[in-house]
Amino acid sequence: MKTQRRVLLSLLWIQICWLSVQMKVEQSPGVLTLQEGRNSSLICNYSISIRSVQWFQQNPDGRLISLFYIASGMQQKGRLKSTINSKERYSQLYIRDSQPGDSATYFCAVE
Repeated sequence: MKTQRRVLLSLLWIQICWLSVQMKVEQSPGVLTLQEGRNSSLICNYSISIRSVQWFQQNPDGRLISLFYIASGMQQKGRLKSTINSKERYSQLYIRDSQPGDSATYFCAVE
């Protein structure tokens, strides 16, 4: 009985510890409407320290494209730029001079 209680308490402690380190990731704004030629940005906030952030674009046809894999600093590809601020726990995706081909769903993933 005593051993069973220790095992249950240990499992409960492990479960509580696991719950306390679960990550929360939020992207804002939730919906973004761009006008052609305008600049805009999306922000990905996360709740615990991470290794990297990936930004993806999913086109209306469902095709998924990896835009950036960023662990520090800034990366730029044409009109798109991504930055990461590990201390403040966020990454930002900038879209400069938006074009009709930019119409898609954008999202971030953290590692």
